[in-house]
Amino acid sequence: MAVEPFLGTKAQRAFIATITFQAIVVLVMVAVTFRFVGQEVKFDTPRYKTLPCYLALFAFAELFELLMAFDGLRLRNIIQLLGILVFHTALIVFAALQVEQTRMAVVWLPDCDASEKFLGCGGKGTLWRKVQPLVIVAPCVIALSLCIMMFWVKELYGEFGWAIFHVVGANPQMKSMYQWYQIMICLLKFDFFFFVGVTMQLLIVVLSSNSAEFAVTIAAIPIVLALLAFCGVAVKREIKWLMSVSLVLMLAALSYFLYKLVRFYEPSSRAQYLTTRATLTIFTIVAFLLLFATFGVGLRCFADFDRGLLASKTSSVPTRRKYLPSGDMAERTPSLSGGAGLERRISIE
Repeated sequence: MAVEPFLGTKAQRAFIATITFQAIVVLVMVAVTFRFVGQEVKFDTPRYKTLPCYLALFAFAELFELLMAFDGLRLRNIIQLLGILVFHTALIVFAALQVEQTRMAVVWLPDCDASEKFLGCGGKGTLWRKVQPLVIVAPCVIALSLCIMMFWVKELYGEFGWAIFHVVGANPQMKSMYQWYQIMICLLKFDFFFFVGVTMQLLIVVLSSNSAEFAVTIAAIPIVLALLAFCGVAVKREIKWLMSVSLVLMLAALSYFLYKLVRFYEPSSRAQYLTTRATLTIFTIVAFLLLFATFGVGLRCFADFDRGLLASKTSSVPTRRKYLPSGDMAERTPSLSGGAGLERRISIE
């Protein structure tokens, strides 16, 4: 029994449509907010740097989520779809935090209205009152879309149930090992987003281009991105030496995130992080926890090397056809012991 083709079912199309619609609505709200504020302020001043960073992060997050959704559906990876739901929940928290951080950026005299100051006051007719509904709409739309996405993921859970069976067969031990492998690949993808999110905030909002910390942050970018890419190759191809190097570098990256957390709050540097400390702290803690989880799952996957899973990681699953031409049925029927037939196939790792 073959699985349904990519975007070949109502549940798949509805899941993508939900993410796409909410991304458009949220980005329009954020862009309009950015435009209204940009008419009144200069974004190169420290107080207002949070706003272009907010727009850039949301644009990146929405694009990343959409690509992850397409990727998860293409690979029939229900674990990745569940990860998207968790990521979407984090987007709600981030959008809610940005309501207060936007208010902090444009209001410093809360007890006055537009008759005194359009920018700076928080009362009736001010810039804050103009953009407040826009920044509140974002977390509301994301929360509503989460409820809809949860319904469709439930439908997809049943639809994709055959995928792992086609790849590893009915062996419970192989199924467990393959699921850990899927979790590892999924974690690496989310590690990428949160690392880029932390780095983006530091480079746009906080760090001066002539500071030593700026140079350290720039130097960390290719190292961490290479780490994630090489780790993905190592766990898929079961390359032991490369996996060992990747795990050691993960420990170094964990130390880097701890260093950044200390910098956010130590007296000598805490002032430069004032306007973005809340979101930077959350992003950095999440990045640290994700990388720590990746390290742990990586050890678990390393233990499964050379235990018969390599072929399953690079096998694939046949998609359903509307009709089957006559011919050798053995070529079109997947084996019950694992692996897929020789029909037109879709990668699942």
